[in-house]
Amino acid sequence: MDLFDKCKNFTLAREYREMGIYPYFHELETRQDVEVVMEGKRRIMLGSNNYLGLTINKEVTDAAKSAIDQYGSGCSGSRFLNGTLNLHVLLEKELAEFIGKEACVTFSTGFQSNLGIISAVAGRHDYLILDKEDHASIYCAARLSYAEMLRYEHNDMEDLERILKSLPLDAGKLIVTDGVFSMGGDICKLPEIVTLAKKYNARTMVDDAHGLGVLGKHGRGTAEHFGLTDEVDIIMGTFSKSLASLGGYMVADEYVIEYVRHKSNPFIFCASITPASCASTLAALRVLKKNPGLVRRLEEIGDYVRAGLTKRGVPIRHSDRTPIVPIYTKEFDRTLMVAKALYDAGVYANPVLPPATPPTDCLIRTSYMASHTNELLDEAMDIIASVISEFGLIQEV
Repeated sequence: MDLFDKCKNFTLAREYREMGIYPYFHELETRQDVEVVMEGKRRIMLGSNNYLGLTINKEVTDAAKSAIDQYGSGCSGSRFLNGTLNLHVLLEKELAEFIGKEACVTFSTGFQSNLGIISAVAGRHDYLILDKEDHASIYCAARLSYAEMLRYEHNDMEDLERILKSLPLDAGKLIVTDGVFSMGGDICKLPEIVTLAKKYNARTMVDDAHGLGVLGKHGRGTAEHFGLTDEVDIIMGTFSKSLASLGGYMVADEYVIEYVRHKSNPFIFCASITPASCASTLAALRVLKKNPGLVRRLEEIGDYVRAGLTKRGVPIRHSDRTPIVPIYTKEFDRTLMVAKALYDAGVYANPVLPPATPPTDCLIRTSYMASHTNELLDEAMDIIASVISEFGLIQEV
């Protein structure tokens, strides 16, 4: 068999394009905001991870422009060699202080952060214990690490303990969980995870890509939300969501950060974050520090939407406190048709399909920004309810 036969035989995308319900690669013509122009038409944006709405904040965009003037367009090298700017070091210092850990190291993307962290700290003869709904980057990192990977049922602490109990007490063990699960919008059971980690001599890592800027009194994330910052060993996250830029980070004790800086191939052999991305991230972090009310507004919006969709009979997957509100559509083709109908009606939202969900639990993932107004949300929810009704999915209230 020729290596490329699998490519020739991949026809699914073409088939769905021909059916007119292919959902990917829609072209944006404006800034990432609560309303956008996509392919010539106004759409209400309910598919972005721009949770705090800072991609259009003037302090953030001005910082990016100034960084290009001062440092140029790129660093042309890895952090290990010629690619470390004083701006990188400043960002790491302020981010570690904000989250409440000794030290920080930054990566060029959030996906790369998980690859770089997990493959460095876990190796042969170690164990990685992962939630079944952890992000794909965590699973890719597990394969890169050569550690033995074990999976527990989603947020099932009995299953997690069953796995931990089966492992040697003196073996290296890392429990990795999303803080806020990206598709369902639910929060991990961090207090129980920390308790079990201590009981079975394991370390803990939280992927807070969807938690920073979303949870905690000051927006510091899942660990702050539970008052467990000192108890979690590693926290990672991304700059492409609440911090409105591109890149990722790890915060931990200094000696762990120092080890990763010198042992992580995805860190050592990758060019550093561009000056504009670094400066805009730092500016967004400072906006968040000055405006914790953004976090409270985001929580209010999540509650408002959950109540509004429920009142309209839209079947949602309930979650607390987060700006991710999934809508149950169940079947694969129907999910694509609902996403297309919403798009045509002026609402952009993301279809969630296998392998991100079980085949019979497909979703439309809606997500919200602190900059959404109630008026715009009402318009969007009315459209959603109308489309969902067309497909016979409205529930009795």
